[in-house]
Amino acid sequence: MHELKIPSADGKRVFYAELRTQLAALLEGETDLIANTANMASLLYHALPDVNWAGFYFLKGGELVLGPFHGKPACVRIAMGKGVCGSAAAARKSVLVEDVHAFPGHIACDAASRSELVVPLVLGGELLGVLDLDSPLPGRFEEEDQAGCESLAVALLETLV
Repeated sequence: MHELKIPSADGKRVFYAELRTQLAALLEGETDLIANTANMASLLYHALPDVNWAGFYFLKGGELVLGPFHGKPACVRIAMGKGVCGSAAAARKSVLVEDVHAFPGHIACDAASRSELVVPLVLGGELLGVLDLDSPLPGRFEEEDQAGCESLAVALLETLV
């Protein structure tokens, strides 16, 4: 059983380094994508302050399909290039949105969400899906959050090789 330890507030860089250590311990020895993304979604949902949704979408048949998550029920399918998730997936680049209402084509699964961070999961040049984080606060995510979550995504992907 894994005990969740909320990292200290000594700055985001330290916070995400501690979170990555916890994630690596949580995923150690497991290679199943669903099991690992389920645990990662739970860890992020409970460890990150001011987050109302944390989860994954996987690329299947040319579209993103809902995977493990924590938060309110979500959109099941997202077309490539649509919304924040589809845009990040199509570009294979993280997308940080301070105000989702100002993002053209934003898909509102939860009307309470105001900001979003999406990190693509790319392994061996192949897009597997995306990590999606939502917050009810505008401007909740910053570049340090993006860098930290990209590092966490790498830790997840390392379990698959």
